[in-house]
Amino acid sequence: MDLSHSTKESGDIPMESKSAKTVPPPVVVAASKKAAKLPKVSRWKRCLGIFDFMLRLCAIAAALAAATAMGTTSQQLPFFTQFFQFKADYNDLPAFTYFVIANAMAGAYLVLSLPFSIVCIIRPHIIGARLMLLVFDTIAVPLVTSAASAAASIVYLAHNGNSNANWGAICRQFDDFCQRVSGAVVASFITALLFVVLVIVSAVALRKK
Repeated sequence: MDLSHSTKESGDIPMESKSAKTVPPPVVVAASKKAAKLPKVSRWKRCLGIFDFMLRLCAIAAALAAATAMGTTSQQLPFFTQFFQFKADYNDLPAFTYFVIANAMAGAYLVLSLPFSIVCIIRPHIIGARLMLLVFDTIAVPLVTSAASAAASIVYLAHNGNSNANWGAICRQFDDFCQRVSGAVVASFITALLFVVLVIVSAVALRKK
């Protein structure tokens, strides 16, 4: 009786040791690996969010500067006749009017997008806000680029004229007007470039890894 009892006890001991060896270690290791990876991913996405916010502030300044500079541009020459005065105003040209509207819309959108950019900093793994910013930033790129390109063609004619069409350069007389519209066009192209960078940042931030 004692021998059988001892053999049962000796048989029970190795089974308990085997079951103890086979249970938790892989699960704990996998969980620890996931916990180590998550902070790294959220950290670089948060850095991208901060960079996105700073780019939007710069784009707001560039877009509003372009719209303001073009929208307040007007020059009147001191000499005039009884029936005609020499004056250059931005709203005399549809391309410049479109330029002001497009850059003002881009600036207003950028201001409205700042809260969503802040949400992407606080919660870097959120997808909805980042995807919305990507879509609207992509739409803004051709809007601002087309306005800047249309205005740039008029500025080029103002500086150089076109001998084939008998269009003379007016910047020799309206020098202040040409300087302001040229600066506005440069600011608008900077805005378009910043929008392109914003699209790239949003696309990178949407990656899962």
